[in-house]
Amino acid sequence: MAPHARVRAPELIGKGGWLNTGGTALTLADLRGRIVILDFWTFCCVNCLHVLDELRELEEKHRDTVVIIGVHSPKFVHEAEHQAVVDAVERYEVHHPVLDDPELATWKQYAVRAWPTLVVIDPEGYVVAQHAGEGHAHALEQLVGELEAEHAAKGTLRRGDGPYVAPEPVATDLRFPGKAVLLPGGTFLVSDSTRHQLVELAADGESVVARVGSGERGFGPDGFSEPQGLALLPDGTVAVADTVNHALRAYDPATGAVTTLAGTGRQWMQGRPTSGPATEVDLSSPWDVAWFADRLWIAMAGVHQLWTYDPATGTVEVAAGTTNEGLVDGPAPEAWFAQPSGLAATGDRLWVADSETSALRYVERDGEGFAVRTAVGTGLFDFGHRDGEAGQALFQHPLGVTALPDGSVAVADTYNHALRRYDPATGEVTTLATDLREPSDAVLVGDDIVVVESARHRLTRLRLPEEAVRVESVAHRTQRAATDVAPGRLRLDVVFQAPTGQKLDTRYGPSTRLLVSSTPPELLAEGSGTGTDLGRDLVLADGVTEGVLHVSAMAASCDDDPENEYPACHMHQQDWGVPVRVVPGGAERLPLVLAGLDA
Repeated sequence: MAPHARVRAPELIGKGGWLNTGGTALTLADLRGRIVILDFWTFCCVNCLHVLDELRELEEKHRDTVVIIGVHSPKFVHEAEHQAVVDAVERYEVHHPVLDDPELATWKQYAVRAWPTLVVIDPEGYVVAQHAGEGHAHALEQLVGELEAEHAAKGTLRRGDGPYVAPEPVATDLRFPGKAVLLPGGTFLVSDSTRHQLVELAADGESVVARVGSGERGFGPDGFSEPQGLALLPDGTVAVADTVNHALRAYDPATGAVTTLAGTGRQWMQGRPTSGPATEVDLSSPWDVAWFADRLWIAMAGVHQLWTYDPATGTVEVAAGTTNEGLVDGPAPEAWFAQPSGLAATGDRLWVADSETSALRYVERDGEGFAVRTAVGTGLFDFGHRDGEAGQALFQHPLGVTALPDGSVAVADTYNHALRRYDPATGEVTTLATDLREPSDAVLVGDDIVVVESARHRLTRLRLPEEAVRVESVAHRTQRAATDVAPGRLRLDVVFQAPTGQKLDTRYGPSTRLLVSSTPPELLAEGSGTGTDLGRDLVLADGVTEGVLHVSAMAASCDDDPENEYPACHMHQQDWGVPVRVVPGGAERLPLVLAGLDA
């Protein structure tokens, strides 16, 4: 086994305390003898949710030697609320201890720069590896096996039960519902996400008429995995965004049958097909669906794109977005999204709740194709609750959008616990209702609007107000400490070390890709754009003193076995948004660890 750098792991501290431990505070001394994997995550981040799912198998297989610790490190203000973290741990079925670190204390101690980041600590308390992004399950499996063997031989491995203590279950008819649709008979169909079911409710929005699905994660005729978006199709069936199954399903209310329209059950990764027969193409965390322009549009939150499904041909294809994360308008194939999570169609527009940019955007026809525009929102790091003219209005991680009869749209402004309204005719944003709890969708029913209050586990009926609610305006920026960098030349190094037993896959050309941009664009005088080298010399422009560097890196590695004609290959990828402040004496090198340790 290759020697690891001997870096002592800093202690785990967080003002919010510990969850899933039965009230016990953990220290690294308590975990000595175990292999510890720290998962720095935040619950708004779809890539973090992917990693939670990647870790489930490893967590079960090595439960007597490995302890996974979730370190919740918030991006949005709402995510720093302790109860919101408690809710998220239940919502996403996190079955390991979680440290609530609202002030990013442990994040800073470990010099983490991205969500998600995994840090591996050996049984003697030393950091031996760091991985940013998703797709590292195979590398972790290999490393855990090596550490088990090494420390069993040394006598420093301690086997036994871990510190996880399951919380008491709570009985409610719904548990963190995601989306809802009004069925022709006047009942509601709701995606009961945490219970992996669809639930039909009576017209009162409360009485359970039927449940669809076993309630266990699955991909069979009676199985869903954290379903979200719902949309009525012209044939009377309901399309279901089966989010963690990475699939599109169809539910027939007349027969109760569940079938698969699109997806394979595997998560789409870079390099795989983006069009073709629907059940042969992988998808990635579809979050919502809507019928628009004779197609079913899919908010593909996992890869920051919009896809379409054509029931006439049984095919899927990418319709908008590049997979780069950000807010860029223009022709649909060139636009950037950031975790699109809500869709609503009007006659000439498809409205999009683009959650990570806290934005309301739309797709409209543009000649022979489509274009993407932004109505409200400025980028990845600005959010808040501010009404008024759309150019200065703010949302906070909206997850849903609903078309209203007058041509305006209601926005489920999830982390502001509010229902907002945008009127294209006036360009104004107002607030319709407050004191909701993580609203994630809304359905129009006559003169009422029925809101999915996800964190209150219910549907809430509101009368559409004629006048907006007045609220005090607040604005926020992501509260991460900026990295001080020196003026002029800055060396960017993305650190990637192929896992043991693997090598970079260069059979078909370069196996790495690096994309660099900045906010504002004027921050970079040189160095923006795409290349294949994971290192690059950037030049910071004179006169620009702060901004954000956006770095997207990808590396493909394959099993290094000359006897194997078809070695297994793995994709490693991550996007970073690094706030920087240009000051004399600042750093001249910016290392970002994709996998391994920075020398």
